[in-house]
Amino acid sequence: MEFEDISKRFEELQVCVIIPTYNNHLTLAGVITDVAAYSNHIIVVNDGSTDDTEEIVKSFPQVQLISYPQNVGKGWALRQAFAYAMEKGYQYALTIDSDGQHFAKDIPNFLNKLEDVRDAIIIGSRNMDQAAVPGKSSFGHKFSNFWFWVETGIHCPDTQSGFRLYPLYLLEGMKFYAVKYEFEIEVIVRAVWRGVHMDSVPVTVYYAPKETRVSHFRPFTDFSRVGVLNAFLVVIAFAWIKPRNFFRDLLKKKGRKKILATLYNPNDSDETKALSIGFGIFMGIVPIWGFQLAVAIFLSIIFKLNKALVVFSAHISIPPMIPVILFLSYKAGEYWMGDRVANIAFSSHISFKSIGAHLEQYIYGSLTLAVVASLSVGLMTYGLLKLLKKSPAAL
Repeated sequence: MEFEDISKRFEELQVCVIIPTYNNHLTLAGVITDVAAYSNHIIVVNDGSTDDTEEIVKSFPQVQLISYPQNVGKGWALRQAFAYAMEKGYQYALTIDSDGQHFAKDIPNFLNKLEDVRDAIIIGSRNMDQAAVPGKSSFGHKFSNFWFWVETGIHCPDTQSGFRLYPLYLLEGMKFYAVKYEFEIEVIVRAVWRGVHMDSVPVTVYYAPKETRVSHFRPFTDFSRVGVLNAFLVVIAFAWIKPRNFFRDLLKKKGRKKILATLYNPNDSDETKALSIGFGIFMGIVPIWGFQLAVAIFLSIIFKLNKALVVFSAHISIPPMIPVILFLSYKAGEYWMGDRVANIAFSSHISFKSIGAHLEQYIYGSLTLAVVASLSVGLMTYGLLKLLKKSPAAL
């Protein structure tokens, strides 16, 4: 493809290429040269390099340079570049690493996908099964993909790839906190929560031999930072995002149809569906508030239950129901307390603080209520499913 043709596509789509870099003077010039064969809209972010980075960039007059003296991290570099690109009027930013791991020849793949899908973050999906992939990269790839799915419910083939195309206008106004490698996880999770779609294109990847490979990734420190970020995002996901999305689905006809389609899915037996709903009810009541959905999803995978039905029924613990669940748990606990029983009147203001003085009664009662409610709802679901099969008109 001629330079004029693809360069014109860059301008029509309002795309720039962002290259964050830190002490990669051995590969930076080659990366810029390769990218410049496709576009002159190049922004390099010098993240406090102490080598010849600035001199290298200045040898390319068409390249726009953002530079600051102190190394902060890749996430900060990207955040600065996004803000700069939006000020310059770019609508999309294609990011590529400066270490030579990615190939500019894959750039047209992103533009082709962008012309079909305008409102998505497009990830360059690498082939991580090749022999040259370092063990820590392979583990990190699987680790990151799993937690992204937990936090968003979306399967992304490569959440750690730095070769991406971002719709900048859809990220405008979003707040980010990460400044190092973990930013690339935070940005896609928060974008999905906002409603931005995810897509991918296959890209080639090159891992230099170990003795010549330059990497600023620090396994212990950076994995720890990623772990802390994921813990933070999981709490937000289960405490706010997933309940919010659940209610949004209930209010939409499409969402209600999705729930019904899951219930009538012929791939699962009636027994599995009933067990899934009963188990979800159980997990929604047991006294592990804040971790109920996370544990429910994990165990539903282990026991091969219907995850959608488990999550759906676990939402019995939605905020309006919490006072009811707390009160019924408290009452159920009376049967275990003997002469130590305590009475509490029902009120819509019942909270964990209200029952804290009689925690033992609440714990016994909540476990009792969870078992009774899950068995009751599970059996009723099983009976209803059998009844509906006998009377198709009822569907």
